[in-house]
Amino acid sequence: MDIELFYREKGSGEPLILLHGNGEDGSYFVHQIEHFQSRYRVIALDTRGHGRSPRGSAPFTIRQFSLDLYDFLRAHEIPSAVLLGFSDGANIAMQFALDHPEMVRALILNGGNLDPSGVKRTAQFPIEIGYKIACRFAAKSPSAKKNAEMLGLMVNDPNISPLELAKLTMPTLVVCGTKDMIKESHTRMIAENIPNARLVILPGDHFVANRHPAEFNQVVDDFLESVGSI
Repeated sequence: MDIELFYREKGSGEPLILLHGNGEDGSYFVHQIEHFQSRYRVIALDTRGHGRSPRGSAPFTIRQFSLDLYDFLRAHEIPSAVLLGFSDGANIAMQFALDHPEMVRALILNGGNLDPSGVKRTAQFPIEIGYKIACRFAAKSPSAKKNAEMLGLMVNDPNISPLELAKLTMPTLVVCGTKDMIKESHTRMIAENIPNARLVILPGDHFVANRHPAEFNQVVDDFLESVGSI
């Protein structure tokens, strides 16, 4: 691995890995870190090129972020963990679970999508316009280049087939908000194609875990208790 990922760690017990969304960092999960640290070894990563983790020289893709997670877990001698991912973090978690199912104890996917078509057009269109503008100036502007890479994650990634989801046999919770930027039909399709998945739709938008933490944390608690992860 060409970089070392920054991370926040609290608590002890079974590892619970928190994976944030595009353009954010592990502090997004402040309410989850505080809530789950009494029962779990909670580790909130900063993805490559986000927060306090360096960009490095490797590709800036969901698949690379899955590789980074594998290297991180191996380096910290974590043979398996519960993964909780939000938005792009959910996409990383799905990709990692496909790549290394034996290392995923349970999977919690909040606001993830299989491909860019899963995002509502009202949200995706401005992203595509911003990406085109950033790409135009990327060669001359470091900030534009960084912006192009960030937006490119939502324009070009992820690329997961619904048929691949049948391989995810670990207990899975799929969560979204009633006003999420991900199409509800797309979220339902994800849950329907994962063999042991349950779907919960909470009042709120894409950022339900951060803006409505009590409700979100309770849903996660109920799920983890039901699969015997505590």
